[in-house]
Amino acid sequence: MELSYGLFICFLLWGGMQLCHPLLLVQGEAHPPVSSAPPVLVQCLEAQLVVTVSKDLFGTGKLIRSADLTLGKESCRPLASNDTDDVIRFKVGLHECGNEVQMTDDALVYSTLLLHNPHPVGNLSILRTNYAEVPIECHYPRQGNVSSWPVLPTWVPFRTTVSSEEKLVFSLHLMEKDWSTQKRSPIFQLGETAHLQAEVHTGSHRPLRLFVDHCVATGTPDRDSSPHHSIVDFHGCLVDGLSDASSAFRSPRPRPDTLQFTVDVFHFANDTRNSRNMIYITCHLKVTPADQAPDPRNKACSFSKSSNSWSPVEGTVDICGCCNKGDCGILDHSRRLSSLPTSQRQKSASRNPRHVTEEVDVTVGPLVFLGKSAGHGTPGWTSSSHTSVALGLGLAMLVALTLAAVVLGLARRRPAASHAVVCPESSS
Repeated sequence: MELSYGLFICFLLWGGMQLCHPLLLVQGEAHPPVSSAPPVLVQCLEAQLVVTVSKDLFGTGKLIRSADLTLGKESCRPLASNDTDDVIRFKVGLHECGNEVQMTDDALVYSTLLLHNPHPVGNLSILRTNYAEVPIECHYPRQGNVSSWPVLPTWVPFRTTVSSEEKLVFSLHLMEKDWSTQKRSPIFQLGETAHLQAEVHTGSHRPLRLFVDHCVATGTPDRDSSPHHSIVDFHGCLVDGLSDASSAFRSPRPRPDTLQFTVDVFHFANDTRNSRNMIYITCHLKVTPADQAPDPRNKACSFSKSSNSWSPVEGTVDICGCCNKGDCGILDHSRRLSSLPTSQRQKSASRNPRHVTEEVDVTVGPLVFLGKSAGHGTPGWTSSSHTSVALGLGLAMLVALTLAAVVLGLARRRPAASHAVVCPESSS
């Protein structure tokens, strides 16, 4: 009754039924409801890509045809569907249809294009829909392995390959006395001690132990320049501690990948080219597996004057015996491998040294060493030189003041002599 009554009122007001739409009266809306479903839906499976396209692709009510849709550079066709279906589907492999793959830091990205290229129907020369390109992407985390290719027994997981090609990051820093932070100033006074910390950042690499193979101090960044002084030599012997210095490795080390040591500061005598007492310290750093026991070629040994002997940071005392002779030769590689368990021998043989840099030279500097002259902070200046300079400056100042006084006196007398003074006569 309500609908008939509404139609009757509409007929009376507008003069005809052709001006009244049933949806306007029943739904109270000027347009039919719009669907909230996305026109293109992408599903990224483990080895396949599924794309579902609504036939009302542009949301205008003009339906597209399956023959006008293709996927990828190879123009793959959609799956067969009925004319009554509301959607068109594609289902292809990740490596099919010319899909492109890119690698980012944390994902593999497969990309392609969904193309809509409409053609006139029959003998008509008009189109009611537009040409369109819809980019399609699937992102896969690099921690997993996704491929539509068959997995062979000799296949190596992708994450294993990435780990084996990672670079080790070596560093050498000056540290504060408490080893808590890096030292900001490179300036030292003679008599002080430099605290040095060598590190290697392994990332996801297996645990490693760091060693300082040898260190040399020079006046320039060139480690082969002259003069030079050996601080660590013979594959880990801190030979600077043999002289009148307390230089030594710090034991125990904080971590296997970190090694700390101290060096009593010094400067090169009679080095006229290095007037500012600057030196550079270049160290050759290397690593071994953390589970490998230290040996004469991989060690950190310090000399103790009180006991007149060498002691290692870790390992047995006998590995430092070659420090006295200065001959820590190359171990027999086959004998060292034969002493390892079978599993470790296989791992060592399978490692490719080209993938990981296990040895590197690192330089710290310049370090500026100042002499401890009483009351003075400038290097190379003695008390006698200060006295001579001060005396010379005093004499120069006295001569300058004398000359200034003479010139000032002459300037005052000259005007008085050049101008006559006339006195008036009295009236009497």
